[in-house]
Amino acid sequence: MPKTDALMSAKALRYFLQLTDTMNYTQAAQILGITQPALTQQIKKLEKAIGAPLFGQVGKKLYLTEAGKAMQIAAVKLLDTITAVVNNVQEFTQPDNGAVNIGVMDGIEPFMLYDFMEQFSEKYPNITIKITYVDRNTILQAVDQNSIDLAIMYLPEDKKHHLPLLPHQYKYEPIYTDQLMVLTHMPDVKPLETYPISQFLNQRWVTFPDHYYLSGVMDHLLGRKHQLTTKVQWPAVSQLLAAAMKDKSDTFISESSYLLHRDEIKGMVPVYIKRSRPLEMACVYRKGKAEIPRIGNLLKEWQIFLDNQALSSRLEETESISNTE
Repeated sequence: MPKTDALMSAKALRYFLQLTDTMNYTQAAQILGITQPALTQQIKKLEKAIGAPLFGQVGKKLYLTEAGKAMQIAAVKLLDTITAVVNNVQEFTQPDNGAVNIGVMDGIEPFMLYDFMEQFSEKYPNITIKITYVDRNTILQAVDQNSIDLAIMYLPEDKKHHLPLLPHQYKYEPIYTDQLMVLTHMPDVKPLETYPISQFLNQRWVTFPDHYYLSGVMDHLLGRKHQLTTKVQWPAVSQLLAAAMKDKSDTFISESSYLLHRDEIKGMVPVYIKRSRPLEMACVYRKGKAEIPRIGNLLKEWQIFLDNQALSSRLEETESISNTE
């Protein structure tokens, strides 16, 4: 057996650390459930492997040598690493334990996850779903680097140009075809009609931060010659709406956000904008992620969730409820 095998043996490291705790062979052997000679043999193997004594003795008392002190620090680190690896492997192989990290592109409200997570958690109570918001410029990088397992995002309009590796390295499942909407205080506009963005250039605006995806969509519609008079920027839809209603400023949000917050919106008229392209909301993940049992189960349950009722129908129900109130 190579010397490194003796050093890397988790059993030998645990025996060594137990002895450093008690500094007594008899007590350590009893705690470990082995004989004292067996413990002594393991310690001698470690000492032979590193070429130095780990323990010294004065009378009946043991003490750690300098080599023993260094070995104690190393053994703690090695066992922590081994434990972490085992936990990661168990999470990879066990379908009903661990965590799933979902990244949501900034500006998207994950309405589709609210009901789903409640249903999923009932079936898999030991799987934790962690939601984080990710910048539009780094969300695919986060997927690639495994800091998130799944991304809820808007796909670029020209996927072949902007995401050349998407068909090869990633899979994506459509969620909802969204649209940009403007909420305006302008008089004489009709709800849910379509208008050119030039009609609203003289309005005061409350908007998302510049780096948000919907801000980029609006910039594209405005072109290089025009820009909005922005009074303040807010990172969340609820903040945008509150500020816009209070200050009588215009704002823009997604159609899905409008349907979710329709009951809260007072004094603003929702309209569509000419030349505004559909926004493809999708769940994006690396192809290998589905092989991880807990993520594979989540994707399977997600499909069942969609089959029971399409997300567009859920939002339409939200709209119809608002209309009856």
